[in-house]
Amino acid sequence: MPERSLPMLPARLREARILLVDDQELNLRVLRQVLEKSGLRNITLTQDPYAVAALVALHTPDLIVVDLHMPGLDGWGVMEALHPQLDAAGYLPILVLTADVTDESRRRALASGARDFLTKPIDPIEVILRTQNLLETRMLYLELELRNVDLEQRVRERTAQVEAAQLETLERLARTAEYRDDQTGRHVVRVGRVAALLGRTIGLDDDTVRLLRLAAPLHDLGKIGIPDAILLAPRRLEPAEFDEMKMHTTIGSRILAGSTSTLLQLAERIAMTHHERWDGRGYHGLVASDIPKAARIVGVADVFDALTHERPYKTAWPVDMAVDEIMTNRGTQFDPEIVDAFAQLDAEGLVNPPEPVPGAVGFGDRPLFDRSGGRQTERLTG
Repeated sequence: MPERSLPMLPARLREARILLVDDQELNLRVLRQVLEKSGLRNITLTQDPYAVAALVALHTPDLIVVDLHMPGLDGWGVMEALHPQLDAAGYLPILVLTADVTDESRRRALASGARDFLTKPIDPIEVILRTQNLLETRMLYLELELRNVDLEQRVRERTAQVEAAQLETLERLARTAEYRDDQTGRHVVRVGRVAALLGRTIGLDDDTVRLLRLAAPLHDLGKIGIPDAILLAPRRLEPAEFDEMKMHTTIGSRILAGSTSTLLQLAERIAMTHHERWDGRGYHGLVASDIPKAARIVGVADVFDALTHERPYKTAWPVDMAVDEIMTNRGTQFDPEIVDAFAQLDAEGLVNPPEPVPGAVGFGDRPLFDRSGGRQTERLTG
């Protein structure tokens, strides 16, 4: 057949990589010549069927042309050996070259992974057309895969942007309430940090620790519903005032309630129960393990931070005195396991606040704590 009568492959297909497998050298030369006349140049030949898997891994072909009847390892065996690589490639077409046109051979070849057939003796035009059809499908698959990868990347980027915006919104929401009695607005950040450290120390998994770090800053969100006259009072609260102060847990949990977000559901539980006491004398009377673990953790972190930082009604405690207060209330106000974790972090120097704290205790000449036992610990964090 004259060379000029052979069809040329489209330019986009001419860089495709082809692997030819046949135990007869003459067959390989003839087939390569036909494919080269169609415009293909990246053609690899082998007479060794046992080398096919290694050549596929090395050259990552776009099309494999394999003879069925070969000594040692036949074409069916080659395709069976290639199954792991074919699965990984997604769509890697195999064109079977054979003089065996029986239905049984064709069915077996298709079951083994063949996509099409060439019958010996070959027709050059048929070789080129079948090659083109398989390469078109291969290239479409690769283009679609590339687009999917790009789409997945865009989705990941967009999801990350949305999550970042959501987290920023939550942080600002937490600080909105905190600025009422903490001019720096850093209390919520420090509580989240220490809560995460405590969670990791007691063995919570990484995902739970992350959620805890993000949910803990919302613990006092309900403060936005407490009047300034009570929230900022530079004195011990009257019983009626203290009852109103305790409402911030209910207000906060109501604001956060009803969400499908795991993060906000955790924040809701923390907001409601972070003032519960291990001995049951907290705001809502929950006892010991009935108190959500996250709330028990935040309760320790919250009290420690409130002790060591200035508030409108108090100056800051020295760190060593605040640590002693936490230890003293082990098993009464605080979960013993959480206090033990706190002690470990303190020994490692991880709970100390980053900024220096004043050494004075109390507010003016009115001590916040009666060291003989007349405490109003809840006022610190309420």
